[in-house]
Amino acid sequence: MAKSNDTRNLATALQPIPLKIAATTSWTNQETINQLMKPSMLKAYLRVIKLTFIFTLKQSMTDAFILFGIFVQPLLIAIMALFILGDQGDGLVIFIVVGSGLTGLWDSVLFQSGNSITRERWTGTLEALVGMPTPLAVIVFGKNLAFVTQALASMIVAYTFASIVFGYPLSIESPTLFIISVVMTVLSLVCLGLVLATIFVLNPDVQRWQNGLEFPVFILAGFLFPIAILPQWTTPLSYILAPYWAAVALHMSSSGKPDIFEISMPWAMMALLGMLYLFLAFWLFRKMLFKARVDATLSGQ
Repeated sequence: MAKSNDTRNLATALQPIPLKIAATTSWTNQETINQLMKPSMLKAYLRVIKLTFIFTLKQSMTDAFILFGIFVQPLLIAIMALFILGDQGDGLVIFIVVGSGLTGLWDSVLFQSGNSITRERWTGTLEALVGMPTPLAVIVFGKNLAFVTQALASMIVAYTFASIVFGYPLSIESPTLFIISVVMTVLSLVCLGLVLATIFVLNPDVQRWQNGLEFPVFILAGFLFPIAILPQWTTPLSYILAPYWAAVALHMSSSGKPDIFEISMPWAMMALLGMLYLFLAFWLFRKMLFKARVDATLSGQ
């Protein structure tokens, strides 16, 4: 069977690094790191991310599990919350719409981004990806970016449903700040997805708790209610989660009109946590690939 144009384009895009560099790649070698961080290499990485993003987006649109997590589940949460709290004002309705959309985003990070490496192992393509000159982390970043961006549709669906079916006159109070918050949310959650993907591969026992991580984060991140009503000892747990700061920024910009200094706090925390997640993810990628080579477990689990 002939390959599709998408498959050929992706295969071509995932080989931008000269083999003489890739063959000696070691993240502990400063000279190699400098070579990989050259502008030409960074441009090649962006090209890989772009085509991986497009390929993953097309592929995931045929997955019923992904579509359920993006469209159906957040919509059910929004409907139940609207029936319970919808008569308390339009300000609370937009809070519910944004919160239900965030549940779709977290589901995408947990189940799709978290399984982005494991899925390649299950389908027998992980060896090919690891053997490519392009670093595996760059490829997985593009996949996770597609998953998180696609999950934004859950917020749009909830907004449309609340506006058309329930007839609420919804509006975003600070559109510019809201768009910036969405971008910051996507980037920070992609970085968190990289961490989850490597942890689930390194420790399959943790992945068995994957379903159990869904609703605790809904609660700790304050998607549909403020964390002030939770026990005080849970507050530090909320503060180390990028989804919490994403919820703060999105709720703040959609339901009110904060000044730039007020909303800069959640933006700064998302940027800081995103960088921490990114550094942790690259360290875990090194550890994962080293362990796979030593134990010969790249294709098995």
